[in-house]
Amino acid sequence: MEVEEGDVGRKITIGVCVMEKKVKCGPEVFSAPMGEILERLHAFGEFEVIHFGDKIILEEPIESWPICDCLIAFYSSGYPLEKAEEYAALRKPFLVNELEPQHLLHDRRKVYERLEMYGIPVPRYALVNREVPYQDLHYFIEEEDFVEVHGERFWKPFVEKPVDGDDHSIMIYYPSSAGGGMKELFRKVGNRSSEFHPEVRRVRREGSYIYEEFMPTGGTDVKVYTVGPEYAHAEARKSPVVDGVVMRNPDGKEVRYPVLLTPNEKQMAREVCIAFRQAVCGFDLLRSEGCSYVCDVNGWSFVKNSYKYYDDAACVLRKMFLDAKAPHLSSVIPPALPWKVNEPVQSSEGLTRQGSGIIGTFGQSEELRCVIAIIRHGDRTPKQKVKLKVTEEKLLNLMLKYNGGRPRSETKLKSAVQLQDLLDATRMLVPRTRPGRESDSEAEDIEHAEKLRQVKAVLEEGGHFSGIYRKVQLKPLKWVKVPRGNGEGEEERPVEALMVLKYGGVLTHAGRKQAEELGRYFRNNMYPGEGTGLLRLHSTYRHDLKIYSSDEGRVQMSAAAFAKGLLDLEGQLTPILVSLVSKDSSMLDGLDNASIEMEEAKARLNEIITSGMKTIHTNGSSDCPWMVDGAGLPPNASELLSKLVNIFKKVTEQVRLLAKDEDENLTEASMYDVVPPYDQAKALGKTNIDIDRIAAGLPCGSEGFLLMYARWRKLERDLYNERKERFDITQIPDVYDSCKYDLLHNAHLNLEGLDELFNVAQLLADGVIPNEYGINPKQKLKIGSKIARRLLGKILIDLRNTREEALSVAELKSNQDQPPPSTKTGKEDSDYQPKLFIKNDDLRRSSANELPKDKDDDDDKETKYRLDPKYANVKTPERHVRTRLYFTSESHIHSLMNVLRYCNLDESLQEEESLVCQSALDRLYKTKELDYMSYIVLRMFENTEVALEDPKKFRIEMTFSRGADLSPLEQKNDSEAASLHQEHTLPIMGPERLQEVGSYLTLEKMEMMIRSFAMPAEDFPPPSTPAGFSGYFSKSAAVLERLVNLWPFLKNANANGK
Repeated sequence: MEVEEGDVGRKITIGVCVMEKKVKCGPEVFSAPMGEILERLHAFGEFEVIHFGDKIILEEPIESWPICDCLIAFYSSGYPLEKAEEYAALRKPFLVNELEPQHLLHDRRKVYERLEMYGIPVPRYALVNREVPYQDLHYFIEEEDFVEVHGERFWKPFVEKPVDGDDHSIMIYYPSSAGGGMKELFRKVGNRSSEFHPEVRRVRREGSYIYEEFMPTGGTDVKVYTVGPEYAHAEARKSPVVDGVVMRNPDGKEVRYPVLLTPNEKQMAREVCIAFRQAVCGFDLLRSEGCSYVCDVNGWSFVKNSYKYYDDAACVLRKMFLDAKAPHLSSVIPPALPWKVNEPVQSSEGLTRQGSGIIGTFGQSEELRCVIAIIRHGDRTPKQKVKLKVTEEKLLNLMLKYNGGRPRSETKLKSAVQLQDLLDATRMLVPRTRPGRESDSEAEDIEHAEKLRQVKAVLEEGGHFSGIYRKVQLKPLKWVKVPRGNGEGEEERPVEALMVLKYGGVLTHAGRKQAEELGRYFRNNMYPGEGTGLLRLHSTYRHDLKIYSSDEGRVQMSAAAFAKGLLDLEGQLTPILVSLVSKDSSMLDGLDNASIEMEEAKARLNEIITSGMKTIHTNGSSDCPWMVDGAGLPPNASELLSKLVNIFKKVTEQVRLLAKDEDENLTEASMYDVVPPYDQAKALGKTNIDIDRIAAGLPCGSEGFLLMYARWRKLERDLYNERKERFDITQIPDVYDSCKYDLLHNAHLNLEGLDELFNVAQLLADGVIPNEYGINPKQKLKIGSKIARRLLGKILIDLRNTREEALSVAELKSNQDQPPPSTKTGKEDSDYQPKLFIKNDDLRRSSANELPKDKDDDDDKETKYRLDPKYANVKTPERHVRTRLYFTSESHIHSLMNVLRYCNLDESLQEEESLVCQSALDRLYKTKELDYMSYIVLRMFENTEVALEDPKKFRIEMTFSRGADLSPLEQKNDSEAASLHQEHTLPIMGPERLQEVGSYLTLEKMEMMIRSFAMPAEDFPPPSTPAGFSGYFSKSAAVLERLVNLWPFLKNANANGK
C-alpha cells in the first residue's frame, strides 16, 4: 500500500521483524548498528518504526502481527523464515531483503551456483557430496599434496568448507614443501579465530565439502556491505589464516578499516545485491593476484562503529522507502541532517614526521615513502651432496616406477612416499656387517657400500621426511636391449644409473631466531613511530607490504620468520609463509646467467693461488686496493692450502672415531622400521636447541655422527686429490661453512684443532668468496648485473611506482580546495553517497578504456589494499609507505652490492662518481663476508615542501649490514655475544651507511646509474589486473598526462613492470 498524497501527516511504517538479539533495542539502542540507523530514520520525521519482538514473531499467528508499509526481516538462528514469508505474502509490504532467496544462504553450494549464474567470479572449486558419513566416492582421490575431484586436481594449499553455510569450521591444508599441517578457521573465540594443527594432513570425510583453491591475499580479508545495489562500503581486517590472533581496539571490538573498492568490485557488489535480492547484504571478497573473487555471502549485515556509514545507510534506506511507498515526496536529503550525534574525537596516530634516521635529518618536511630490503637467509646446516653409480635392480626399478617406465628419462624423488620407497630399497641393499672386513675387499665396493650407507642415514635422519630439504635424482647412464615381456620384439632397459642425493641447507633454530629478531629490528628502526608506527600504518592499510622469496626452503622460512617479527605475529611459520610470502625463483634464484663468467673467475683465482703469485695490479692504487685482480687474497694462499689439508685430516679422523661407534650400534637396529611422516617442527628448524641431544654428547640438530663424518670425509677428498696432487679451491667456501657450523653448533664435541682449522679456512674464504663473483671490479660488475638483472629491474619499478603514487597524492591534495564541477545537485549525491556507482554503460566504457590499466598499480599480480580516507578515523589517511622485501641467497647479495658500488665503471658512466662513497668502498673491501641475514636497504623519502618537478623531491638512502658476521671465536670477550653463543647463534651487525653524512642521492641519479644493468620494465610480464582497476586514486587526464611526460620510459603500455 502506498501513502497517498492526501494522507498528510501519516508516516510510513517500517516493521522490524527480526530476533531481538539482532536489534539490541532498549537501553543499548545506540550501541548497535541497527539501532543507530533506525534512530536516524526516525529523526527524519517521515517514518514510524515498529519492533515486532520475539514474542510476536515466535508465538503469535501472522494475522495478528503488526501491519506495516516496509518490512525489515532476515534470518538468524531460531528465526521462523517460512512464517515471515507467509506474513509477507498476506500483507505485501515493501521488502528491503526478499525472504525466499535467504534459504540459499544456508547452503554454500547454492551460493556459489547463484554467483556463477550471475557471472560473479568465485575461486576455482569442486563439490564432494556424501549421502552418509565416510562414504567412499569413486571420483574423490586424496594424495599427499593434492585432492582430485572428478579429475580436477587441487594442490595444497587448498580450502575445505562444509556445504552447510551455518557450519563455520573451515580448514586450510598446507603443502609438505611448506611444512604441511592444517589450519582450522572458526567463529571468533576470545582473541582467536583460527588454530594451526601441524600433525593433521588428511582431509575430513564425515560429510559433504567444497574444495577450493587457496587464494593468496597478502594476509587480508575484505568484507563488503551493500545498502541497495548502488552503495557499497568495504572494510579490511587481518585474515585469520595468518596467525589467528584477532586484533581488537581498546573497546574490545575487532579492528577493521575502510578500504577503497575498484570499479570492478563495485559492479560485483551491485550484482551480488541483485542476484540474491538482498538490498542490505554483506559478502566476503578475496583480492588475489590482481583479481577479485566472492567467497561467501552472508545476507543482512551492517558495519559496526562507523558514524559516517550509519549516516549513509540511513539516507540510502530513506530514499528506498520513499521511492517504494511515497514516490510523490522528495527524497533529496535536507541541507542539515536532522540528528545530532556526538561523534568521538578522532584519535591521534602517535606518528611524527621523521627524517632519514640513520644519516641525519633533512628537515621536518621529509616523509618516508618506500623501504626496499634485499636480505640473505638465516643460519643453516651445511649443504650436502652424495653421488654414486648404481646398478642394483631394486633402484633401477624404482627409477622406472616414478618416471613412467621410460628407460632414458631421469627421475626426481621428493615426496614422503617416494623417499620411503627409496629407503626401503636402500635398507635391503646396505650390507649388515661393516664392509671391508671379509667379503668386500675391493676399494670401489667399499666406497659404494659406504655411500649407500650414507644415503640410508640421510633418509633416516631425524625420523622425518621433508620435501624442502631432501631430493634424489636418478639419471640412467647405460642401457641394454632385452626381450619384451610378451615375447614380441625387444625393449630398452637401464642397467646403470647415477644417483644424486642433495640434502642439508636446513634453516637452524638459530637462523629462525635471527630472522625473527631482524624483523623486530626493522619494525622498531626502519619506520617512523618507534615500532608502533609500522604496526599502526600496517593495520590501517597505509602500509603496502609484499614479501618475495627464492625457491629454497631455508630462504622461504627466513622470510616467514622475518614477517613474524616485523608484524608482531604469533604461532607457527607455515601459515605465515603461505599467506604472506610469494616465491619468485626467476628473480631470486640461480646463477645460470653468469655461469661462464663465474667459471672464468674461478679458473683465474685458482691460477693466482696455486702458482703462489702475488695479486696483480691493474689500475689499482693504495687508495683503492680493491681495483686489483684477486684483491683480498692472502699473499701466502698456497701455503695456507697445504696447512688446511693437514689440519683437516686430524679433525676428520676424530669425527670418524665418533661415527664408528655410532654405526656399530645402528647395525643392530631393525632393517625394516618405517620412518614416520616428517615432523613439521623439525622440518622447519626448531625454535630452540635440543638440550637433551647436547647433554648426551650428540651433534646439534638431527645430524648423527655418521652423517657428520660423511660431510667431513667428502670435503677432505674434494679439497685435495692425493693421486693427482691437486687442490680444488672451489671447495674452500664449503670447508669454511662446515668449520663455522661446527664451531657454533657442535663446540661441545671439543674437536681438537677445529679452532685453528677455522682460522686458516677463514683467511682463504675471505679472499676466495668475493672473487668468485668477479676477479676484479669490472668483472664483478659484469657478473653482478647478469645475476641481479631481474631484481634490479624490479627495484627500479618499486621506486618508480612509489614516486608516481606520491606525486598523485600531492596533486590531489593541492586540488582539494578546488572540487571538480559536478553535474549532480543535492547534498545527497555529493556528501552522503560517495560510493555511488558509475552507471553500467559508463562502467563498461571505462573498462574498455586503456588508461585504467593503471600506472599506479604495482608489479605483476600484486594485490593492493587502500585506506578509504572518507570513512577512516585516522588523522593522516594520505600517509602511505610501500615495503618490498626480497629474501635470497649470498650470490644475489654480492651481485647487487657489486652493481651498486661499481656501476660507475661502465663505459657509459665513467664520468660519474660511484653511488657508494669512498669510505664505504673501503669498508666494503674490508668486509670479506656478507654473512647470514646480511642485507641491503634502500629507503626513499619525499620532501613535501618542494615543487613536484624538483629533482630533490625524492631522496634515496642506502645502507647495508654484514649480517651475523662475528666469528664464533670472537665471542668470548663479549658478554652479549657469549650468551647468544649458548643458544648457538650470532648477533646481526647493525646497518652501515653507503653514503657520506649529509649527501643527497636523488632518485633520478639512482635510476641513471643502474638502469643499464636492470631488466627493462617492458620485459616483465604484462599486468593481470582487471581493466577498470583505479587503485587508490581516480586520476584526472591532466594527472595522467603529467605522469607520462615525467617518465618517458613508462609510455609503453606494458612498461609498468607488472
